[in-house]
Amino acid sequence: MFKPLSSLKFLTRRSIEAVVFLAIFFAIFGLVGHKMGMANMMNTIMSTAFRLLTDTVFYIMGITVLTGALSKLLIEFGVIRLLEVLLKPFMRPFYNLPGVAALGGLLTFLSDNPAIIAMAQDRNFSRYFKKYQLISLTNFGTAFGMGFIVIIFMAGQGFGVAAVVGLFGSFVGSVVSTRLMQRSILKQHPELANEVEGEGDEQKISFRSEQGLFLRILNSLLDGGKSGVELGLAIIPGVLVISTFVMLITFGPSASGEYTGAAYEGIALLPLLASKASIVFEWLFGFHNPELVAFPITALGAVGAALGLVPRFVSEGIVDGNAIAVFTAMGMCWSGYLSTHTAMLDSLGYRSLTSKAIGAHTVGGLSAGIAAHFMFALVSLVI
Repeated sequence: MFKPLSSLKFLTRRSIEAVVFLAIFFAIFGLVGHKMGMANMMNTIMSTAFRLLTDTVFYIMGITVLTGALSKLLIEFGVIRLLEVLLKPFMRPFYNLPGVAALGGLLTFLSDNPAIIAMAQDRNFSRYFKKYQLISLTNFGTAFGMGFIVIIFMAGQGFGVAAVVGLFGSFVGSVVSTRLMQRSILKQHPELANEVEGEGDEQKISFRSEQGLFLRILNSLLDGGKSGVELGLAIIPGVLVISTFVMLITFGPSASGEYTGAAYEGIALLPLLASKASIVFEWLFGFHNPELVAFPITALGAVGAALGLVPRFVSEGIVDGNAIAVFTAMGMCWSGYLSTHTAMLDSLGYRSLTSKAIGAHTVGGLSAGIAAHFMFALVSLVI
């Protein structure tokens, strides 16, 4: 007899949720449509999405295919294992992680965030870690997600030196994020301090195939290129949906001051809000244009979508080497962590630590941007 009553309560909750959603949805797009005109708004949304697909997504996909093929070759022929050996001495003093963690960082750098979890679930890899260290790999690995692609993309825009400076900035952010996460884990779960996964044989962590030289090269190129296509396809929703909306609230009308329905027009709401704290962004990141705040905000959800903003910034002449260094550092360090941390910690069985991981990584990303800004200023004095 209570079922109808419980169903009524459920419908009531769902109805309230639906009404609130519709109110927010129509308020946002009603404001934009009132400013631009409904027809112009719709045309701008469609044109911007199309231009992002043809001008940016396919360019990024080309990069992901080529870097995917190269990455697979580097893994197949042991270059990554050599780099791991070289980076091992830095793992313990900087990250409080065993040397083998360098392998996980390199794999996420060459691909994307989830690669670190695939490694963490490999017993031959995870046995080198204490439990709290293994959990902190969520923050460590995310700090380098899509790093190779981001650097190649920025270099392709003509900012190679700035991209390298940004790489070192992301290193600072990764240290801050990983250390803060470990501290939070031990504060909430002190029993994990001495819990060891076990002993393993690092040599069993192998990516070498058992085929002839020609087939190893051919399969590496094809398999790596295929994974690049998959990654390129995966970023399409983020670029088209998130970047289109961000551009809609970032850029202003056409050069004539009127709305025409062309791509990349908008109501310039984000720069207006950012200008209220422009002195903070200028001091911390060296941003001289409030529109640049759009990149780190977009990188929170998807770094691929954030990359979609860069060509427009370049064409408008509002970015310099400092901004690219900060973009690279924050883009790599954050790399869409808001959309991946929950799933990554859930796969490790510690979803309850999601808020801790997100908080630590937020601080890490900000630290990366600040470090990149001051590093670039120092490099500019030397060069």
